[in-house]
Order: sequence, then structure tokens, then C-alpha cells
Amino acid sequence: MFKNTFQSGFLSILYSIGSNPLQIWDKKVKNGSIKRITDADIQSLIIEISGVNISTTFITCPSTPRLSLGIKLPYLVIIVKNMKKFFSFEVEVMDDKQVKRRFRASNFQTVTRVRDFICTMPLRLDEGWNQIGFNLADFTKRAYGTNYVETVRVTVNANCRLRRIYFADRLYSEDELPPEFKLYLPINAKT
Repeated sequence: MFKNTFQSGFLSILYSIGSNPLQIWDKKVKNGSIKRITDADIQSLIIEISGVNISTTFITCPSTPRLSLGIKLPYLVIIVKNMKKFFSFEVEVMDDKQVKRRFRASNFQTVTRVRDFICTMPLRLDEGWNQIGFNLADFTKRAYGTNYVETVRVTVNANCRLRRIYFADRLYSEDELPPEFKLYLPINAKT
């Protein structure tokens, strides 16, 4: 999808405020829902993915199974709200051995497990909104001993609220981020 696109800085694959935020995503829903609602904490539109079973309610990008994202930027950033329910996300990458490897992070996993093609790891979320920064190059090297080439697919399972998912060439401090990449929390005026 993005293989022939010049990639530097930031590349967003989901922004909840956009006119059609899930345009390049496939949606699967069984005993759950995927909807755009206004989050009370940030007073802004977000994508809510909720379901009884995390494996049957999810979004995945690209929407066509055989396509690859082709994103070479090594940092994945997900701005997500902790809903205090089971939640996971998965990233599929291609390494320099031309092998597809997956990383699955979940808030119900307690230990990291590395197998030939999948690495599962625990994810700890703070209360409310979180910014998850994922160094794909570092994880690929440490888990598989190979070099990260590109991201093939991103899947986000229930239960969460999403503001934005983007890739970056490096980790940026809050001051360096463009305004639309920041998560502004409203300031409550004291009366």
C-alpha cells in the first residue's frame, strides 16, 4: 500500500477525526461493535472497538488480506484508551530473511514468549489514555535475531478506544510532535 510512498517523519494509518477513519481497514464484528463516538475525557471523536471475545471483534489494515502495508518506518505509535477489559494488538513485519514475523501485545499476557513466527508479550496500560511506542527494529532484532525491513499488517482487537495509529522514523518528544498528533486532554475550569 505504502511501498512506493516517500516515507519520513510520520505516516498515519488511522486518525479518528478524519472523514472516513477506517477507509483502509477491514472490520470484523461478532458479539461486539466498532463505532465512532465522542470520548468524554478528551471531548473528541474516537473509534471504539468492543466485544465479548477479543479474537472475533477487531480491525485490520490493510483491508485486503494479500496486500502489505509496505511501511518501512520502524516506530509504531498507538494512542489508545484503557477500557479495563481484555485488549490486544498485533503487528506483522517482514525481516531481512524475507520471513513474516508477528508481535502480539496484550494486557492479559504475563510473560513474553518467542516462537519461530510469533512473539507474544505483556502490555501494561495506565488508567485512561495511553501512548504506546513500539520500536519494531529493536523488537525484531531482540526476538528473532534478524533485521526489520517493513510492516506488513496491523490488527487491533477489542476492547479499546483509539485516537490515532501512526508510524514514525524515530521517537519524538511531546514538544516535537505536530499538534494533530498530540492528545489534548481538556482542562476542567474550577468554579
